[in-house]
Amino acid sequence: MTEARSKSAAFGDWRAERLNQLRDLIRRAAPDAVEERKWKKPSNPSGVPTWSDHGIICTGETYKDKVKLTFAKGAHLDDPHGLFNASLDGKVRRAIDLKQSDPLDEQAFLQLVRAAAGLNRGVAKG
Repeated sequence: MTEARSKSAAFGDWRAERLNQLRDLIRRAAPDAVEERKWKKPSNPSGVPTWSDHGIICTGETYKDKVKLTFAKGAHLDDPHGLFNASLDGKVRRAIDLKQSDPLDEQAFLQLVRAAAGLNRGVAKG
């Protein structure tokens, strides 16, 4: 069990389970991505889970009513399945907010993460 997984497991609720599900999907989609904890501060001493591969792919944060995945270059990604549902007016980032009962199209999510990693690596869309 990674430190990140054990820290989020401390929440002991649906948010930890959802974040762990997303973590596993990110690992499948971008096996070379590295997970780190960034932006540690007194109000969030464990920091923000951040997945990178030649640049940040996305971050994962838990809130009272949702888990938020923010894609660093989301505005530059095709999203034919409409996964992005937050931060839609940003010029660079896009986010996916998932509440407890929200379904997730795992195949579409895998494609989105692969596209984000490819964008960081300079791989053309295809």
